[in-house]
Amino acid sequence: MQNRASWRRSADLYTRFAVPAVLVVLTAVALVWPGVRWLAYLTVPLLLIAVWDFFQTRHTLRRNYPLIARFRWLMEDFRPYFRSYLIESDLEGRPFNHDQRALIYARAKGQLDSHPFGTELDVYSEEYEWLGHSIAPTKEAPKEWRCKVGSDQCSRPYSASLLNISAMSFGSLSANAVMALNKGASSGGFYHDTGEGGISRYHKAHGGDLVWELGSGYFGCRNKDGSFDPGLFAENAQADTVRMIEVKLSQGAKPGHGGLLPGSKVTDEIAEARGVPVGEDCLSPPGHSAFSTPIEMIEWCARLREMAGGKPVGLKLCVGQPHEVMAIAKAMLETGITVDYIVVDGGEGGTGAAPVELSNRVGMPMREGLIMVRNMLVGSGLKPQVKIAAAGKVHSGAGLAMNFGLGADWSNAARAFMFALGCVQSMKCHTDECPTGVATQDATRQRGLVVEDKAERVARFQRQTLHGLREIVVAMGLDDPWQIQPHHIGERLNSVRSDSMDQFYRFLKPGVLVEDPDNTQYARHWKAASAETFRMV
Repeated sequence: MQNRASWRRSADLYTRFAVPAVLVVLTAVALVWPGVRWLAYLTVPLLLIAVWDFFQTRHTLRRNYPLIARFRWLMEDFRPYFRSYLIESDLEGRPFNHDQRALIYARAKGQLDSHPFGTELDVYSEEYEWLGHSIAPTKEAPKEWRCKVGSDQCSRPYSASLLNISAMSFGSLSANAVMALNKGASSGGFYHDTGEGGISRYHKAHGGDLVWELGSGYFGCRNKDGSFDPGLFAENAQADTVRMIEVKLSQGAKPGHGGLLPGSKVTDEIAEARGVPVGEDCLSPPGHSAFSTPIEMIEWCARLREMAGGKPVGLKLCVGQPHEVMAIAKAMLETGITVDYIVVDGGEGGTGAAPVELSNRVGMPMREGLIMVRNMLVGSGLKPQVKIAAAGKVHSGAGLAMNFGLGADWSNAARAFMFALGCVQSMKCHTDECPTGVATQDATRQRGLVVEDKAERVARFQRQTLHGLREIVVAMGLDDPWQIQPHHIGERLNSVRSDSMDQFYRFLKPGVLVEDPDNTQYARHWKAASAETFRMV
């Protein structure tokens, strides 16, 4: 009785059930009046859905607002598109705004990428940065620069392009996307990082240079229990297309977090690439089982280099606790073993799916991480042997130049190359419903991504972006991008104060961490670091 009374007192009852009521009336009219009987084909299914909504028990909104509530989910699905195309200004979108995406699209398609009427950026905002040009631009500069990767302990160094495809696994990306990226890398002369999901058949389809990323799951070189298998590693690492090995310690999108690929998603193709049984859950632990201390890690990297036939071996990490970075330096100094490169990922990195807490609040941003790794290597005297790559939202020649100025020897990009493939930032990477066929295993959606066409766009975007970098280097009066220094980069602190980057951040001189660590900003981190443990001492 009380419930009935409550129903009668509900002020919005007629509003909530107006649509189902109208459907009842229209259905009755259609059934009685032969001239509009066709209307029943529309109203009856909708009425049945409304009835189902009213009696189901899983969704409150649908019980209280039959049929009408479904428009909420419809609007949620279309929200990214409405926001991108109708609401956002050119500079508002996240993580990449419209202007950034438009630049990538234009370069990938070979369209005009110039901008009329001046910059739309607020040059007096706290976010504004700039590069200092010269009154005397460089008259002649090479058409292309490449970076030699490989320490004195590496017998087969690699000549890397200054912009490459960052780690993205098959499974996260579609087969067509992987093949288009690899074909683009092959024709453009740059490398394609496999991601931690192993070397799939699609990574090998077009012979592009590969960097094989080894995560904690050791996919492609693991025993049945998930441990590292040296024999399988040596067999795959010595393939001609594999140019370098990259040990993934963490990634910016979800640092310190592993992952589980449900057995339902472990198809024949994914099982083949990862070396796991079809249909069984596939675990990537948070940490590595092949080593537990900095020294063990460095010694393991040396063994990987030997088993790979002398190819460069590097580390990839998102900086977390500074003393751990210093511990890596101490391990290299104590053992005399150096890795060949370090890839610095940033907390702003992205992936198909990551816990929102980790994505938003865990991991050092790429700029601070890059400066710290640069200072660690320079301050310990290791920089001449160990190269640095920066991976974190770079999409333009200006972004590349900024990375060089802060210590990078080259850069990697992931999402920018996804845009070159046709990604529209629909934010559906984790749903298997990517509308452009980039991040999905749905064959019907993948069909829209034509490998030959998108491979050309991938290569063209990379080439045009490096051309943009060259134009900046020439304008700055420099001979190569490695001459860009922090004092060349201007940064605004607020609307009335700006200065060069070397005034906001401290950049160490060679060897100072070994000779006089107490006179650096890293004194407490260096003291707390040990080659024997990743824990603070």
